[in-house]
Formats: sequence, C-alpha cells, structure tokens
Amino acid sequence: MAVSRTASKNTNVVSPSGRISFAKIHEPLEVPNLLDLQVESFDWLIGNEAWANRVAAATAQGRTDVNTKSGLEEIFEEISPIEDLSQTMSLSFRDNRFEESKHTVEACKDQDFTYAAPLFVTAEFMNNDTGEIKSQTVFMGDFPLMTDKGTFIINGTERVVVSQ
Repeated sequence: MAVSRTASKNTNVVSPSGRISFAKIHEPLEVPNLLDLQVESFDWLIGNEAWANRVAAATAQGRTDVNTKSGLEEIFEEISPIEDLSQTMSLSFRDNRFEESKHTVEACKDQDFTYAAPLFVTAEFMNNDTGEIKSQTVFMGDFPLMTDKGTFIINGTERVVVSQ
C-alpha cells in the first residue's frame, strides 16, 4: 500500500526526496527568558518594589485576580497568633521589612560572602487575660537575596535554583 504525501506550500521545507525538513525554517523563534517565572516568584515572596509595581499596574487595569499581599505577609498572617496551651499568652508577627544588604553582589563573590539582607518583623506579645501588649522589632535572620540575573550568591558562589 502506497502512502501519498502532499507537498507543503512552503517550498523551503520540502527536500527533493519529498521529505519535510524542519531544519530549514527561516523564521526566527523568540527565545523565552526561562528565569522570569523564578524572578517574579521571588519578587512576590519578599514583596519588593518590582512586585509592588506589577500589582499597581494590574490593579490600575481593573484586574481583581492579583494577590495584594506578599508571600512573607501571607506566611506571617497564617502562623499568627501563636498561643500557649492555656491560651493566656499569644505571639503575633506583622510588618516584616528588609534592611539593605551589607555587601554588594560583587563583594560577596570576591570575599566569599552570602548575598543576603537582614529580615526584621514586629513581634507583639499579648497577655490575653489582661489585654497587655508588648511590641518589639525582632531580627529574624539574614534572608538570601536573588540577584538581577535570577541567581543567589551563597558563600561567594553563584547558584541557580532548578525546579524538578
């Protein structure tokens, strides 16, 4: 039984033997930026200015499907308040903020540092019986920051997170 082949309208992709070759397509393909998803996700996690600008632009367009809380805000909301077993004391976290990184990306690479920024939150300790609240800013640790290229600098070595 013979198989019939129809020639493609684009003569550039049909070889003299009648085989279609996709190697000879001349239209250039746009190369996607594969790190965009990771960069945008990290921006949302820490709630930086780039994420805030995207949220503002989407809100101005009337979109309601945009998350207006950063990832860290959602996490601290989810775990707060933390109560003791007798429910007389509770601990809540709010108003997370980052200070500037102590070192630049280049300095971290040269001196084997981690590119990170200190994370602070306001912790409220509340006595549920008396209503007394003690509030204090607490250092939560150094939070690794993503570079403009979508990488992290850990102990002077540039690393990329690969999702599997």
